Amino acid sequence: QVQLVESGGALVRPGGSLRLSCAASGSSVNSYAMNWHRQAPGKQREWVATISSGGRLNYANSVKDRFTISRDNAKNTVYLQMNSLKPEDTAVYYCYAVQYNSWGQGTQVTVSS
Repeated sequence: QVQLVESGGALVRPGGSLRLSCAASGSSVNSYAMNWHRQAPGKQREWVATISSGGRLNYANSVKDRFTISRDNAKNTVYLQMNSLKPEDTAVYYCYAVQYNSWGQGTQVTVSS
């Protein structure tokens, strides 16, 4: 089993940047795919980005060229660098370990002036 803890959410102005972290314990993050998902108020949870065990990256069209998913094997942590943030990026962001069907508790990102 793997446990996931997200951090880094905050209130940020449109056009700003944030980096979210997802610290894993119980298993090495480089051995399975990791996703970021988000859920805005009143909407279904949606997929944002994936990093595979082999390092392949995939992004939702809505965040492509603005967000970057990465992994630090030494820290057993996955990151989501978010640039050029928009109000529509406001959501609770979750990391998800695909192989273990395990979710973190989420971290709130609010983009507002």
